[in-house]
Amino acid sequence: MKVVELANVQRSYGQNEVLSGINLTIEKGQVVGLLGRNGAGKTTLLQIIMGILAPGKGAVQVFGQDPRQDAVAVKKRIGYVSEDQQLPSFMKVQEVLGIHKTLYPDWDDDLASDLAQRFELPAKRRVKDLSRGQARQVALLCAVSHRPELLILDEPAGGLDPAARRQFLETSIQLLNESGSTIIFSSHHMNDVERMASRLVMIHDRQKWIDSDLDNIRAGYSLALVPIESAVDAEALLKLPNCLCVRRHGESLHAVFEHEPDSCRDELSRVLGAQDVQCRSLGLEEMFIELAGRDM
Repeated sequence: MKVVELANVQRSYGQNEVLSGINLTIEKGQVVGLLGRNGAGKTTLLQIIMGILAPGKGAVQVFGQDPRQDAVAVKKRIGYVSEDQQLPSFMKVQEVLGIHKTLYPDWDDDLASDLAQRFELPAKRRVKDLSRGQARQVALLCAVSHRPELLILDEPAGGLDPAARRQFLETSIQLLNESGSTIIFSSHHMNDVERMASRLVMIHDRQKWIDSDLDNIRAGYSLALVPIESAVDAEALLKLPNCLCVRRHGESLHAVFEHEPDSCRDELSRVLGAQDVQCRSLGLEEMFIELAGRDM
């Protein structure tokens, strides 16, 4: 079942184009990690899926419906937490939960109670008196206690210490994944993505650069280190099929290929006659640095 479908989605702010030609389909039960530099368009993409923003061009469907035209029906099936999400500061925790309970017919009192105890949330304390971590936990509790079919997390654990961040993400993802919910989450922490996601989508330069299962990324991509003094230049590398990017780093050209290392080395030798080239697998964090931090 297709939960999210984006077809040729474009979005601009004034003259600044943020997303261009984004095609994306997310199936029921998938856990998708969304990566990209600050300003790459991750939040814009998630808000388009939510129906908070309209695309400038293209079509969006969530559960087969338009999230703008069918906003109420779609939002009842979604849980959403963002880094800058604001809860009513004057309300007590129990009052915030009470409001959300009235909004969702499928609210699970037992789950809400279990999470409140697990997080040790002070029910009678006002939101303004909570720590940042506690406020995020309240937001998460509100987002997941109706067992949404789609959970969207936009840097929800930003600013939390590693232990709190891990508990936050593991609680949300494990709880809902057990019941077959679909989850999309953005994070700057590669360890979180590698631990939680089964699929990776990377947004860069307004477009979708990578969309692949995490296992395939671990096994099917490689980094080639080509000495500067060789006869191979960046332009020649970029013309090769499956070359994603090239950048100069020190005395080498770094090129990322959608090939496993041995195939990458063979192709560089066969097509370009490149010698003394090192090709090796690369981790997710290193891949992100190479792709997002390229300078040529």
